[in-house]
Amino acid sequence: MDESLDSLIQREHLQLASIRQRAAAFGIDELLLSAIMIVILWDSIALAHSLEAMIAVTNSFLLEYMAIKIIYQTFFTMQYGASIGKIIMKIRVIEITTLSNPRFLSAFNRSVFRVVSEVLFYLGFVWAMLDPFRRSWHDRTGRTLVINA
Repeated sequence: MDESLDSLIQREHLQLASIRQRAAAFGIDELLLSAIMIVILWDSIALAHSLEAMIAVTNSFLLEYMAIKIIYQTFFTMQYGASIGKIIMKIRVIEITTLSNPRFLSAFNRSVFRVVSEVLFYLGFVWAMLDPFRRSWHDRTGRTLVINA
């Protein structure tokens, strides 16, 4: 598989996105989604009278936050080949078989395993640092690559 992927990258003159670009895009997306959640939860957060109460409010919406992340990542990856963070960092996601934007199932699979990787102490992201093609768990399961746009 790796040999065919290597020949595909060379044949199509693709340039893989750096880990630094991917990390910056991840940070931008997290800030954006966190700001959206703060706006959504503002009334509940404002009623919290202590740090513990504020943490309890945010923890009570953890599943909703994960769902928003999955919807966000699936939609933008399927529609544009990139999340807002990736667009800003000028990188994009392509499906290995078609070399175009991932289809729904691939984008959804990638989004779900992205959240799974986050829950498991970001191990899937560490994996990308060790992979010669910089593929994280969600890239492998979604059969995608992240390239420079």
